Amino acid sequence: MTIREAILKSLNDLKKAVNYIEVYNHIKTNNYYPFSKGKTPKATISALLGDFIRAGDNRVKRIKLNNSGYLYYLTKFEKELNFEIEIPKDVINKKSHAKPKSIKERDLHILLSTYLKNQEIYSKTIFHEKSNQKSQHQKWIHPDIVGVHFLNLQTKVSQTFLKVINKADTFKISSYEIKNEIMNDYDLKKCFFQAVSNSSWANFGYLVAFEMNESLLDEMERLNQSFGIGIIKLNSNPFESKIIFPAKYKEIDIKTIDKLCKINNDFKLFIEQVEKYVNASEKYLASSQLELENFCDTYFKNDSEIEKYCKSVGIEFSDKIS
Repeated sequence: MTIREAILKSLNDLKKAVNYIEVYNHIKTNNYYPFSKGKTPKATISALLGDFIRAGDNRVKRIKLNNSGYLYYLTKFEKELNFEIEIPKDVINKKSHAKPKSIKERDLHILLSTYLKNQEIYSKTIFHEKSNQKSQHQKWIHPDIVGVHFLNLQTKVSQTFLKVINKADTFKISSYEIKNEIMNDYDLKKCFFQAVSNSSWANFGYLVAFEMNESLLDEMERLNQSFGIGIIKLNSNPFESKIIFPAKYKEIDIKTIDKLCKINNDFKLFIEQVEKYVNASEKYLASSQLELENFCDTYFKNDSEIEKYCKSVGIEFSDKIS
C-alpha cells in the first residue's frame, strides 16, 4: 500500500470529515504505511491531502474550517454528510503528459471506465467490429462506450413509488465517444459531430479526449451550447479526469436503441442488463446489480494498478507521488 492509498483507505474507514492528524493517527494505528523515523509524517499527510484537491482528484473533497484548516472526506460519502461541494479549479491547463503515437484508443477505455465507476456509472465498451452491419453507412451510429447511472434514493418506499410512476426516471443512459487527441479545429469538428451522431439515442452524449488543445475551449463551449454534447478531459490518472462542459439532457430515442440492438449484440446485452436491474424485485436486486457489474467493463481499484497499466501500454502516469 502506498501512502496515498493508505490515506484513501483511512478516509474510507472513517466515513466522515476529518483533519490530517486524524488521518495520520488512523494510518499509524492500523499499520497501513511504515512511516520513516526522523521525518515529518503529519506534515506529509497534510501536504498529500492538499495534493488530492489541487490535482482535481474527484475521490477526495474538503470543507474549510472557520479557524483555518480543512476537514477531508471521500466524495462517495457526500450525500450522507450533506456538505457543500468544493469545486476544484479546472485542470485542463496542467502540464500535458504526452503519449506515444502508438497508443490505441482502446487502451484508454479502462481509464474511462475507472473514472465513470467512480461517478457511480456502469459502463460497457461497444465493439463496432462485432456488428452484423459493417458498411460505412453505419460508421457513425456505434458509441465507443455506453454507461448507465441509477438514481440512488434513500428509502425503499421512494424507490418503489418512483418505479410505479415512471421506471425511465430511475436511470439515465449516456454515450461516450473517445479519442486519443483533439489538437485542431478540424479534429474537433470531426470528433464532435461523430459524438452527436453516435449519441442521438442517449440521455447524455459525451466526447472524451486524452489530449486536447486548450485554444479550442471557446469553440468547444460554443458547440456544447448549440448541440448539448459534453466534453470530458481524460487523465492518465482517471480520478483526475474532468467534465469540461456538461452534456445536456434529452429523452431516449427508443427507435435508434432498437436499431442498435439489432445490429450489435454488445449493445443489446447492455440494454438487457439495464432492463433486468430496473425491473428486479427487492429480493433479487443485489444479485442483479452484481450481474450488471460483472458484465460491464473492468476498472482499476487503486493508483498502483493504474500506474502499472499505464507503464505497460506506454502512457505516462500523471501522479508524481508514489
